[in-house]
Amino acid sequence: MSSAMEQLASNLNWDSFLKAKDLHKRIWFTLGALIVYRLGSYIPLPGIDTFVMGDLVNQHSGGLLSIIDRFTGGALGRMSVFALGVMPYISASIIIQLLTVVYPYLDSLKKEGNSGRITLNQYTRYGTVVLSILQSYGIATGLESMVSISGSAVMDPGFMFRFVSVITLTGGVIFLMWLGEQITSRGIGNGISLLIFAGIVSSLPKAFAAMFDLGRTTFSALFMAMVLLSLVLMIFFIVFMERAQRRVVVQYPKRQIGNKMFGGDRSHMPIKINVSGVIPPIFASSLLTLPSTIVNFSGESDGFFGKILFYLGPQHPFYLTIYISLIIFFSFFYTSIVFNPQETSDNLRKNGGFVPGYRPGADTSSYFDYLLTRLTVVGSIYLAFICVLPEVFISKYSLPFALGGTSFLIVVSVSIDTVTQIHSHLLSHQYGGLVDKMKSGRSGSKRRNRRERFK
Repeated sequence: MSSAMEQLASNLNWDSFLKAKDLHKRIWFTLGALIVYRLGSYIPLPGIDTFVMGDLVNQHSGGLLSIIDRFTGGALGRMSVFALGVMPYISASIIIQLLTVVYPYLDSLKKEGNSGRITLNQYTRYGTVVLSILQSYGIATGLESMVSISGSAVMDPGFMFRFVSVITLTGGVIFLMWLGEQITSRGIGNGISLLIFAGIVSSLPKAFAAMFDLGRTTFSALFMAMVLLSLVLMIFFIVFMERAQRRVVVQYPKRQIGNKMFGGDRSHMPIKINVSGVIPPIFASSLLTLPSTIVNFSGESDGFFGKILFYLGPQHPFYLTIYISLIIFFSFFYTSIVFNPQETSDNLRKNGGFVPGYRPGADTSSYFDYLLTRLTVVGSIYLAFICVLPEVFISKYSLPFALGGTSFLIVVSVSIDTVTQIHSHLLSHQYGGLVDKMKSGRSGSKRRNRRERFK
């Protein structure tokens, strides 16, 4: 017997989508905001030679610059006003989440509900501004020392260039942070995630074009077909794992109020296999590419620094071993922050629920910890497999860097979340229509009853 939600979901069609005018406005607003973001990524930073900057990005390919440039849709390679993207905001959000574990004051704000959440968001904004100033100043000073065959990246270095760069890049981050919040409140989906999604998707056509060019000049058609089939299978596998969850049975006891019995329901608490999301691969790749990026900026690639570049190259087994280890470590670390077994057990006990076979309190908390540990093992292995396999193909066959596993993880995850929100809006619209019809039917019956009484 299907539920009412499943019956309603089965009746969704194109007509219901056309009637949801509010959903249309949200989608158009989201598309307009993403267009503004993409246009801004082509506005260059004052005082930058864009041709020299392009040569420098190609020179430092594979380092931290390539990762940030991939997430910003090429804005860093063009050194536009949106060169930092939303990475400072993401870093500030992660730092605030980490500090909630250390400082009791922030942890109490997290438990206060909406008011505490607003205060934490304000702290995140302040942290974003501070990180943006530091990163933009570092980029400005780094650009002044970067020279390629074509010349210097900065046309007029000095204090004024650094000041203008800090103001411009920080203003770009603040604008993107505001734009992402507007998309979340007035559009569809999570605004910050959609901005990263748009940056990655914008670089995919160039990556596929480069891949097909390799197939035309280097590889056979059979090999390219196998690569495309592998990409499709990887997308299906990511969708399956991102939607996979462990449903914990929760029982609510019966309660007698007066002469009536209430409660006695059974529900499920879904726990995703990949609780940490895409945070572990981003952290792991950033840490691994940081030493090589520092070496590239220093300009010294011989001796000890040359060994660092060799061992941290994507083709070396040492790199892959450290990469897998960091992904597994950050999976467990970030999952412990996102999901607190003790807090979940306490909330369940306060609401009168319990897990069958386990006493409320410490036993339930131990069960959640036991279950979460095993789910995180599977989730971390899944993340490591998705992220390492494309790296092997990239290093062995020189495939485009934008086709990495982290990019596909972000694109698929954001697509699933956005489609889910669109589906929820359609369901609420249909429910609203049913409620309006019921109200109009009741009012019509009341009018008929009044006329009959007067007769």
